[in-house]
Amino acid sequence: MAGRVVLHYFNGRGKMESIRWLLTVAGVEFDEIFLTTREQYLKLISDGDLMFQQVPLVEIDGMKLIQTKAILNYIAEKHNLHGENEKDRVMINMYAEGLQDLMEMIMILPFITDPKAKLEEIESKAKARYLPVFEKVLGETVHLVGGKLSMADVLLLECTLMLEEKFVGILKDFSNVKAFQGRMTEVPAIKSFLGPDSKRKQQPDDKYIKTSMEVFDYKMPLNL
Repeated sequence: MAGRVVLHYFNGRGKMESIRWLLTVAGVEFDEIFLTTREQYLKLISDGDLMFQQVPLVEIDGMKLIQTKAILNYIAEKHNLHGENEKDRVMINMYAEGLQDLMEMIMILPFITDPKAKLEEIESKAKARYLPVFEKVLGETVHLVGGKLSMADVLLLECTLMLEEKFVGILKDFSNVKAFQGRMTEVPAIKSFLGPDSKRKQQPDDKYIKTSMEVFDYKMPLNL
């Protein structure tokens, strides 16, 4: 029998947070090993655990998986969150990758010395490029694809919550998206994940930034 899922990452959101979200919705318990030193990271590389010398790293079903999209797709496939057929899956993947593009813009904000211009860009793109897509779809259906909960729904919820942390009221002109968010937050597993003492991470703080810079031996300013 395979052991518990183990996540190797920093004690913060980053690219691992979507994986935490999806595992939670899938009802999968997991443990976490936090990267705190460069030596830990270099050992993972020397042990052959990081194919491209990158985290997240997820131990699951006897495998050591890297690459966020690959990990998410595996979890979604295994736990019936990836649609019923090939057409469902490709739509889910398109929505998911678009949402990841938007969330990654938010993820890099703590590493930008002057984030004001980037914040303006994110807000503009969210309102003009991303949210209208989901507003239209959710005007016709409860879930994004196939009439059932999928990875795309989970990532959309995560993304809208991240947007609201940065831009209060950003969903006021997207009533279908806001209604979707409300429905999703009532799902028992999600409600628990959003509550106290869960494994959901808070917005990046100075400690998270300092640790990640030291582990990767990065220096500010980053060329992002």
